[in-house]
Amino acid sequence: MKKITVCVGSACYMKGSRQVVAQLQRLIEENGLTDKYELEGTFCTGNCQHGVCVEFDGRTYSLTPDNAEEFFRTEVLKTA
Repeated sequence: MKKITVCVGSACYMKGSRQVVAQLQRLIEENGLTDKYELEGTFCTGNCQHGVCVEFDGRTYSLTPDNAEEFFRTEVLKTA
């Protein structure tokens, strides 16, 4: 099972991590991928200057509620 880790620390929370988590959770369920991807939260990843920090497949991404779906379509679905 692959992990998608979303920072929920103070800076990322203020930048919309709660909305990013909700969108990713919805997209995982809508695409029938609950058995392939695990969504988890973590506290500060040390990249506070960026948007909501998301770790996936060995890389760190900077997401916002506006680009979370695009990230899912271009990065997560290609590994499904």
